Amino acid sequence: MNTNKKVLALKYRPQTFEDLIGQDIVGETIYNSIKDNKLPNAYLFTGIRGVGKTTIARIIAKSLNCLNGIDKLCKKELCENCKSITNSNHIDVLEMDAASKTGVDDVRDLIEFSRYGPSIARYKIFIIDEVHMLSKQAFNALLKTLEEPPEYLKFIFATTEIKKIPITVVSRCQRFDLSRIKSNELFKFIKNIKDIENGKISDEALKLIVKISEGSVRDALSLLDRAILSTDKNKELDLINAQKIFGYFDKAQLIDLFKLIFEGKDKEVLKIYRLIYDQGVEPKIFLNDFLELLYYFKNINALKIDGTNFSLNEDEFSAIKEISQKVSDETLILFWQFTIKTLEELDLVSNQNLSIEMFLIRLTYLKSLNNVSETIDGDENFKEINISKKKLDNNLKNQSVQNEDLFDLKSKTIGQIKNVSQERQKEQEPVKNEEQKQNIIINSFDDLLNICNKKRELQLKYELEKNVNLVSFENERIEISFNENLDKNFIKNLSSKLYDWTNKRWIISLSKKKGEPSKKEKEINIKKDLNEKAKDSLTYKKVLEELSDAELINVEVGAEDE
Repeated sequence: MNTNKKVLALKYRPQTFEDLIGQDIVGETIYNSIKDNKLPNAYLFTGIRGVGKTTIARIIAKSLNCLNGIDKLCKKELCENCKSITNSNHIDVLEMDAASKTGVDDVRDLIEFSRYGPSIARYKIFIIDEVHMLSKQAFNALLKTLEEPPEYLKFIFATTEIKKIPITVVSRCQRFDLSRIKSNELFKFIKNIKDIENGKISDEALKLIVKISEGSVRDALSLLDRAILSTDKNKELDLINAQKIFGYFDKAQLIDLFKLIFEGKDKEVLKIYRLIYDQGVEPKIFLNDFLELLYYFKNINALKIDGTNFSLNEDEFSAIKEISQKVSDETLILFWQFTIKTLEELDLVSNQNLSIEMFLIRLTYLKSLNNVSETIDGDENFKEINISKKKLDNNLKNQSVQNEDLFDLKSKTIGQIKNVSQERQKEQEPVKNEEQKQNIIINSFDDLLNICNKKRELQLKYELEKNVNLVSFENERIEISFNENLDKNFIKNLSSKLYDWTNKRWIISLSKKKGEPSKKEKEINIKKDLNEKAKDSLTYKKVLEELSDAELINVEVGAEDE
């Protein structure tokens, strides 16, 4: 087959362990195990797309079956076995896609096929890609063969979702976690291929390809293939044209947008955003890049240019560093929270572009207000921004806001944000009746039970009687122990009620001491003692003489007896 017709991802696929990119430790470990003939029953490779899982599987298959041995593994002039494995048509090396063959019947056929030894090679090898797609029954059918396979049989699994594979399968394999390829290493690799293919692409455009590929060699080669095909033979592909091809925009535009946000210039902010949007950038991609730049503004002093994954050039790096010195960390964190919230809201609106524009306007007005702080209501995920009235007035005057606009801004925006919590708090404040205003005296545990009964706090009374063991009770201080059935809100509820009833703060402490039996336990013990005494009485013995199968069930205590 003519290799010139192949896409770059296939044309430059590694054929030996030395060709692997960024997986040196994995390659060296496997090479040594094959050389020393210490082979596992099964290999398991996991990692993101395009980092070499299936490629390494084929290299292992060739290393085990090469006619020249692993020390002289075929590189250019391939032996029959290596050639067949490379072309995926070797009779003893079966490649199976678990995504299309997920059932237990497929695995049973595989096991049946494994009973027969290799035809022309040394080992029979099963390579199962996306193995996590197998059904639970299929995995169970594979377990026994996987644990004790014939000497000639080896399994090689590849997956992008290791957590979906049963632990019983993982424990029977030698697992290798393939990492993302480092940016510098991937850049050198695709630059070398660009030179071989006589492509005219600038280094800045190549760095953009590295950034978009996110550590995946296959993605990087696919993008490089696209870049080479998109360029004129007599013209170099620069960063600006590469951004248009791949749907990415210039970070300098986003930095300018940030600067205008911090200056409170909403019209200019929208103008730049619309230019970015007209370049074909999706709102979600814009927000993700927005978050990335927020990260750089917050941490720029702890970063280096070569540590930003080729996201920034020197001019952009310097611009961010200069702007970050004028912006507080609190503002950046607040911006981060609003951006995350907007990402969640995008799926709720039909026109996402309008949502982004309103988001940018909000940030512009937020930044124009001084003394901004943020709190989050956990129940309704409501963000409250407390702004002092004096500072608000000063800032709004500086922005030439008319009195009517000022009134509307306060009543609508701040009223929606700040006064909601105040009104909610006001509504929730309990109105004390005449009984609550009276200070009730509680001197003992029994007094506490009586007041719970009187106030109809039946749940609280139930917890005190059944699940609480009293250790001590004195001077507005209660020390208790409890059993596992105690309600988790008991302490909070009891403290609140005691304060309402007595107008004093009580201390409720938990003790390691066992304490007195609970009221219910005392009642049970009393009844048990009464039953025992009743069984020893003459009356009960006379009843047994007349009725031998009689049984004492309960003893009722009269007022005189008590």
